[in-house]
Amino acid sequence: MNIVTWNVNSLKVRQPQVLDWLAEQPATLLGLQELKQTDEAVDRAALDAAGYRILSNGQKTYNGVAWVYPAHWPEPTDVVTDIPEFEDPQRRVIAATFGDLRVINLYVVNGEAVGSEKYRYKLEWLEALARWLAAEAGRYRHRVVVGDFNIAPTDADVHDPEAWHERILCSTPERDALDRILETGLIDAFRLFDQPENAFSWWDYRAANFRRNRGLRIDLILVSDELRDRARACHIDVEPRRWERPSDHAPVVLELDYGAPGS
Repeated sequence: MNIVTWNVNSLKVRQPQVLDWLAEQPATLLGLQELKQTDEAVDRAALDAAGYRILSNGQKTYNGVAWVYPAHWPEPTDVVTDIPEFEDPQRRVIAATFGDLRVINLYVVNGEAVGSEKYRYKLEWLEALARWLAAEAGRYRHRVVVGDFNIAPTDADVHDPEAWHERILCSTPERDALDRILETGLIDAFRLFDQPENAFSWWDYRAANFRRNRGLRIDLILVSDELRDRARACHIDVEPRRWERPSDHAPVVLELDYGAPGS
């Protein structure tokens, strides 16, 4: 099984790219962020024609998350579209269970700037997320959490650590919040394997940042301790970032030794 996370920065614009990518990749379960569409606006017919279904939690213009999964799979269960006991009108969460695999897809708050009101809200959101993920650990042994975390875990995930020092996406409180999430029994799958230096998943559109590889690794796949030994590889597929009108993010792919539900 392959599990993928990809912030597409508008599914309406990039659904053809998603379908092209799925046609060439053995992606099994694809988590999308920043749909920027309501559920009703998603072109489900095109996905159906390609052999996939979509479970979405959409929002007009902003945010929105979804799971794309093979049409022959059983319907997912235990679907959650909000962090429990945390009021947030923004569509940033979709969790579901496929067989005995619990998968959670997140579009974490950006935070705008350190010290801003949006930054404080980001830290509150992450605190609520950690509480929920701790509860999830008590219910599900096999867990995968994916998404655009809007946090670069360490300086190794930043093209210029000095320039980004204590800035948004790289501040100590944000990284501490991510550490608390990992303490719920999760592991950064990308770091289970040897990786090239300067491996990033997001590059600002401005200043030729992609061509210069001035990016950050903020798109993560976290696996529960019980799945650690089943992880076979994890990589960032930069090719879609080279396409015409690309998202500013690239897909991250985890190869997991795990059977499809119902098989």
